[in-house]
Amino acid sequence: MRIIFFLLLILFPSLGGAATIRIKDLVEFDGVRGNDLVGYGLVVGLNGTGDGMRNAPFTEEIMSNVLERLGVNVTGEQLRPKNVAAVLVTATLPPFARAGSKVDVTVSAIGDAKSLLGGTLIMTPLNAPDGEIYAVAQGPVLSGGVSVSGQAASVVQGVPTSGTIPLGARVEREIAFQLNSLKTVRLALREPDFTTAGRIERAINSEFGAHIASMQDPGTVSLDLSQGRMNSTAHALSRIENIRVEPEQRARVIVDQRSGTIVMGSDVRISRVAVSQGNLTLRVQEAPEAIQPNPFARGETVIVPRTAASIDNAPGTKMAILPDTSSLAEVVGGLNALGVSPRDMIDILKNIHSAGALHAEFIVN
Repeated sequence: MRIIFFLLLILFPSLGGAATIRIKDLVEFDGVRGNDLVGYGLVVGLNGTGDGMRNAPFTEEIMSNVLERLGVNVTGEQLRPKNVAAVLVTATLPPFARAGSKVDVTVSAIGDAKSLLGGTLIMTPLNAPDGEIYAVAQGPVLSGGVSVSGQAASVVQGVPTSGTIPLGARVEREIAFQLNSLKTVRLALREPDFTTAGRIERAINSEFGAHIASMQDPGTVSLDLSQGRMNSTAHALSRIENIRVEPEQRARVIVDQRSGTIVMGSDVRISRVAVSQGNLTLRVQEAPEAIQPNPFARGETVIVPRTAASIDNAPGTKMAILPDTSSLAEVVGGLNALGVSPRDMIDILKNIHSAGALHAEFIVN
């Protein structure tokens, strides 16, 4: 009986040749990247699920500062509201973002607030690592979790102490970067590989009919855009990013022991190897028995232990030979022929790798 295990296959089409991928999906353009922003703010309007002022004194401090900026004098007052929470606000400023555009922000409580559901973030400046303010965030918080509690029980679903504000930050300062002033641009491969970098180089030079691309290392291809005879750097990159190449990937087998998932790349191969697998189960059952004295007799009830132990050597797979394979389909067919469960298949793959017969990088999560 053939047992189909949970195997996710990454297969490239075998009939029409390997799949080609756009260069924009394989590389990052040097200088075209986002910038991280962070700010410290206050969420108000919570339904009694805010910070406790005794455990989070910084919340009282920022609340006092906000009220004083609004003209409310709270000097010497002891504030004990339960509907405010101190939060950290994070966002990513996308490349070429212009003043007035909006970006999404993430809000996370840093005190002992129970939930940010229904709260509103008060105007919060967002700073970059250089200390400058590049955006300002404000708006209602959308929390992906909920928390309900009573005197004897509580239920928490999701993470109610964090949330998002879609388009909640407005860009106030632009990043000084002039793309069209660049005459040389580097392409950084997300998966460094000599073969892939060489194919990108040849594809770009063939597209432009000039030697403008040069492979520097397995992770970098340098572009001399002055040889491209294009109107601008942006025009050249828009043409380059849509060129298709065939990427080369390392053979990998990725195993997730928690879910029993096995992922194989298309280049995985197995040498001729013999495999045998069996299951050994140990069972110990406790069934204590109460022994009572006869009626009207002197004595005490005694609990006598009763233990039943057994060893079950369940029949597994007999010695099976996996032949040399030349394709992923043959690998899968040979492994399926063993007729074992996903958990056993993970152990078999691990041992085949230890024996040197699995020609792929073996990654266990």
